[in-house]
Amino acid sequence: MPFLILSALLAGAMLPLQGAFNARLGRALGSAFWAAGVSAFLSAILLFAVGMYLTRGLPRPAGLSDLPLWAWAGGICGVITLAGIALVTPRLGAAGMVALVITGQVLFSLLLDRLGLFDLPQHPFTFQRFLAAGMLLGGAILIR
Repeated sequence: MPFLILSALLAGAMLPLQGAFNARLGRALGSAFWAAGVSAFLSAILLFAVGMYLTRGLPRPAGLSDLPLWAWAGGICGVITLAGIALVTPRLGAAGMVALVITGQVLFSLLLDRLGLFDLPQHPFTFQRFLAAGMLLGGAILIR
């Protein structure tokens, strides 16, 4: 469990770094969208190389034909995330961007949990979760 917690903390620490790096890249390229594209391209190359190393070969395509269409949309979510971060960070700063991104993540996660969408288990939307969401939103507004 400590490894998972550290992994999550490390992933969270990368978000403001990614925002700063992509903001600078966006200024150099003249477009936050080009910065997001370059970032996505480099990410794809790195993921391919790491995947080849860790699995010792190419992925097995068995079962891909049975996937629902929505299972392919992760890349679209990644593009929107990368472009949004590159666009917002230079204007709101790292803390403002992270506060709003995390708030958006939690609010949408509550909706996914409540409805049990995309093969996720359902979790009720309790008063405690409602209160936590309101506090997150308030915190994001204060940080921004």
